[in-house]
Amino acid sequence: MIRTLSINESPIIGAFSTCTEDIALVPSGTREDTCGALEDILGVRTFQTLINGSIVVGSLCRGNSNGLLVASHATVRDSDEIGVPVHYVPSKLNAIGNIVLANDTAALVHPEMTDRALEIIAETLKVDVRRGTIGGIKTVGMAGVATNRGLLVHPRASAEELAVLEELFGLPVDIGTSNFGTQMVGSGLIANSRGYVAGSKTSGHELGRIEDALGI
Repeated sequence: MIRTLSINESPIIGAFSTCTEDIALVPSGTREDTCGALEDILGVRTFQTLINGSIVVGSLCRGNSNGLLVASHATVRDSDEIGVPVHYVPSKLNAIGNIVLANDTAALVHPEMTDRALEIIAETLKVDVRRGTIGGIKTVGMAGVATNRGLLVHPRASAEELAVLEELFGLPVDIGTSNFGTQMVGSGLIANSRGYVAGSKTSGHELGRIEDALGI
C-alpha cells in the first residue's frame, strides 16, 4: 500500500491536513484519489474544508476522538457536516495545529498558552494537558506526531523532553524525520492508531522509523 502522497502538490501534508481516529480534514479541492487513499489507510471519513478561508487546515486545527480545536473567531467551512464538535481556543497564537500535540489521552502545548486555553483544551479533548517544548521548539504540533500507540518527535528532543512526553502520554516515544530529513516531523506526517500517511519525499528508512515508533 502506498503510504506517501502530496496534498496541493506539496509533501508538507501535516500543514494541509489533520486526522483523528475517525476523520481526516483536508483542504477544499483536494483530489478525490488523495481523499480515498487517506480513508483506506487511516480508516477514516475525509472532509474537505477551509479554516479562515485557508487551505493550511492541519496548521490551524487539532483534534482527537472527542473534539476539534481552532482559534477564537476562526471559521470552519461546512463544520456542521463533520459531525464532531468544534471548540474555540482563546489565544494570540492562532495556528492551533502547530502548537498542540495531542492524542486521546494527553496533549502537550506551546509554553506560552494561557491557563484558560489549557482549560478549554482539557475540557474539549478530555485529556491531560501540559506546556512544553520538543527540541527546544515551542510549535510542538509540528515538532511531533502522537497517536494512541506511540509518538515520533523531532530528532533534537532532549532526554528530559522525551521523559516528559513518555510520562504525559504513557506511551513509547522515538525520534525521527519525514520528507527526506525534515526535522519538523509533524509537517510531513499524519497518523492515527490504524495507520499513517507521510509526505511524498519521505524515504524508505524514514518510513521504517515511523512504523516502529507508531507501532504500525
